[in-house]
Amino acid sequence: MPSAISLDRGLHRGLVDGLYLEAMLMADEARTYFDGDGVKEDGLDDPLRRVAFACESLKVTTRLMHVIAWLLSQRAWQRGEIGDVDLSDEKYRLGHASQSDPLLIAGFPFAARALIDASHELYDRVARLQDRLVRMTISLAMPVANPARALQDRLHTAF
Repeated sequence: MPSAISLDRGLHRGLVDGLYLEAMLMADEARTYFDGDGVKEDGLDDPLRRVAFACESLKVTTRLMHVIAWLLSQRAWQRGEIGDVDLSDEKYRLGHASQSDPLLIAGFPFAARALIDASHELYDRVARLQDRLVRMTISLAMPVANPARALQDRLHTAF
């Protein structure tokens, strides 16, 4: 069976490497922000708001970890550590990440909203890439109709 990205592994590697770097930088930025003292200065003194904020922090972290895990699987596939067939296994697919409630996060500080939005955007881009790769894998696995062969078959059956 042809590989899922047989047409341009270099492009795939470039995409994965760029997304991986972006995800790691964002994860570090999120950790720094959500664990930092800046949160206390952002007006999150209300206990209920702090709980909501903590939940959103966990959602951002989970979203980013799903992205990073998927990208690491793609890197393993590039190195030949995971086969084409294995890559379609559910354990190598992008994990489910909860959506944030726009009304809830509207009251968060700008920096928090920016991180939440950026993590959603990155997750959505990786999900689209995964979907595209799955579609490519399916189309490469399907036999391509050969018009010349079809004409020969028709001629053989006619005579």
